[in-house]
Amino acid sequence: MSSAILTPVDERHQREQRLRVEEARRRIFSEITPIRGVERIALRSALERVLAQDVLSPVNVPGHTNSAVDGYALAGADLPARDEREYRVVGTAWAGRPFTGVVQSGECARIMTGAPLPAGTDTVIMQEHVRAHGDSVHIGTGHEPGRNVRAAGEDLARGDVALSAGKRLTPADLGLLASIGMAEVGVYRPLRVAFFSTGDELRSLGEPLGAGEIYDSNRYTLYGMLKRLNAEIIDLGVIRDQRAAVRAAFAEASTIADAVITSGGVSVGDADYVKETVNQLGRVSFWQIAMKPGRPLAFGHIGDAAFFGLPGNPVAVMVTFYQFVQPALRHMAGEQNVLESHKLFAHCATRFKKLPGRTEFQRAIMENVDGKLVVRSTGMQGSGILRSMSRANCFVVLPEEAETVEPGALVEIQPFFGLV
Repeated sequence: MSSAILTPVDERHQREQRLRVEEARRRIFSEITPIRGVERIALRSALERVLAQDVLSPVNVPGHTNSAVDGYALAGADLPARDEREYRVVGTAWAGRPFTGVVQSGECARIMTGAPLPAGTDTVIMQEHVRAHGDSVHIGTGHEPGRNVRAAGEDLARGDVALSAGKRLTPADLGLLASIGMAEVGVYRPLRVAFFSTGDELRSLGEPLGAGEIYDSNRYTLYGMLKRLNAEIIDLGVIRDQRAAVRAAFAEASTIADAVITSGGVSVGDADYVKETVNQLGRVSFWQIAMKPGRPLAFGHIGDAAFFGLPGNPVAVMVTFYQFVQPALRHMAGEQNVLESHKLFAHCATRFKKLPGRTEFQRAIMENVDGKLVVRSTGMQGSGILRSMSRANCFVVLPEEAETVEPGALVEIQPFFGLV
């Protein structure tokens, strides 16, 4: 693609028009609306789906007061105060086969983990802490009443909110729902996301490359990132740099998807038709951000579909997706509190070069060295060097006002686990 020549005045004006990262996130969230379609599905199909309504527990969890260990159940008030005491074992309580008798003073019942506490007992002494002799045991002093017991409803009481609407379901959540007998659950329908790449130089895998042509890697990274969001993915392929082709692709995508994502075509080049077309069919809210990589990020709407125009360079695509598109899509899918984050910091093991005036997301490798979290650069940070993302396991976030960071300094990092 050819590029327009900018004068110093043009460049200064563009810098003034660039949004700060946090302002761009705020603008995006103020202009998108979560989907409302709900469906009930089987629990085993609900992993990574988003809950559409609060789930109230119909039962107590656990359902009965039970033992947390293998041992001997007795009344706490009957524990020895000064000297070791002998107790008669009157029966055994198993998980699934409770002891139905009543334990009196001077008595105890053998009990297994998970078994309901017999009547007359409220305390369990671990089997390692007693001396057993036939039908009796000796228990010493120093034990507290009520120990090693799980109370009925201590995890969840009947009527408690087990899980709140807006929660993306994890394996632990499936187990929790199963523990209260939920065979089905109400979730939002999957978010439908259409995407395509633009550029005459792009070729799909399997096609021969001519002079100046490259394989389209962006659609594969986008597919992978969208797959992890459990979205319904619509891949429209590579669209040539022609006004009619770009317009047709947008017209189709906006009618079948909740969000449309493009890569390439949002800069100031003469053949960059994405921004122009979106303004004709809908509107562009903003298209430049004070960040690196990923300055030319466009956001807007086409009909009812949200539009995200990502840069063409592979690393910039991934950085802008994770910083803006991913949280926006999660919000659209019905998730709550997606922008809440716990900041993590590490000490620099290498120098991170930066100019003030923009937020930078540099690719890095974090590791634990002698109990201290340290981070080092992956090397060259060009927005076309996709290997810098493949090698990295975190972003180093260098704020807008920061300059070059020297080794030993403390920097904010975003680990890829939970993100990518």
